[in-house]
Amino acid sequence: MSIFERYLSLWIALAILAGIALGNLFSGLVEGIAAMELARVNLIVAVLIWAMVYPMMIGVDLSSLKDVFRQPKGLTITLAVNWLIKPFTMAVLAVFFFEFVFADLIAPADAQQYIAGLILLGAAPCTAMVFVWSQLTNGDESYTLLQVSVNDAFMVVAFAPIVAFLLGVTDIVVPWETLVLSVVLFVALPLLAGILTRVRLVSAERIEAFQSGAKPWSIVGLIATVVILFGLQGEVILERPTVIALIAVPILLQSYGIFALAYAAAYLWKVPHRIAAPCALIGTSNFFELAVAVAISLFGLNSGAALATVVGVLVEVPVMLSLVAFANRTRARFS
Repeated sequence: MSIFERYLSLWIALAILAGIALGNLFSGLVEGIAAMELARVNLIVAVLIWAMVYPMMIGVDLSSLKDVFRQPKGLTITLAVNWLIKPFTMAVLAVFFFEFVFADLIAPADAQQYIAGLILLGAAPCTAMVFVWSQLTNGDESYTLLQVSVNDAFMVVAFAPIVAFLLGVTDIVVPWETLVLSVVLFVALPLLAGILTRVRLVSAERIEAFQSGAKPWSIVGLIATVVILFGLQGEVILERPTVIALIAVPILLQSYGIFALAYAAAYLWKVPHRIAAPCALIGTSNFFELAVAVAISLFGLNSGAALATVVGVLVEVPVMLSLVAFANRTRARFS
């Protein structure tokens, strides 16, 4: 599996192409996969994300969580970026590009839809995939779990008010069953499985050996997830490439800008790299399952808002891999 880890960007690119081909050549199969949902969470994707998260959860030692609170800097940066900065900068970028820069290229009604979708994307910080990015940067498993857990708690109370404020509405409907089920599937169950695995293995040597053997499945899960996600949107990607490119512009600027802000803050505040890298990546990545579900429930399956959230999925994996590579190259600069 070392060859997979070494050339992960290549495999992801091939997975993207395979997904687009799958969506266009075998649309019936893709529709069958898409139909396997519970509370708007795709069960196939849920299993794959579970496989991605589980290997890292094996490394979580609950007895060490009490020591995590002695290092509040990383958590402070994550919360500030995710809830005080990211949703609002995404809204500003969306309005700037679709009401001014791209005004002559997009119909006003469509522009408002894309703005709404981008706002939903910016207000939903990552839950599951960040465990993969943390693992790829040798992040602190226990601290990453804490950051994700606290963000999930904030999401329950802050997501709807922030989105409602930015969309200018007061009657937004958040699919709470999707939010709760996603947290259970992507965080709680893998954590429980990891704890039970540690208890059964007992010794640190056996735990480390088992985790090393399980990690390759995390990469396999990531690649398979990318194939399915791109397969679900294969026809849209080929039919509307120009619109997708325009939507991707503010997402790219937001992603790299947020990472730079959080990573620089962690560096200047002398946060250790094992905490700093996941801290910045959590703010950069998005909880695309929730964003897509809310866009569909508010504006419809074929709406511009739903399309914008899907473009976020398309952009995220290549962007996050580039940031993981940057974080690994700059590890030595941190104390």
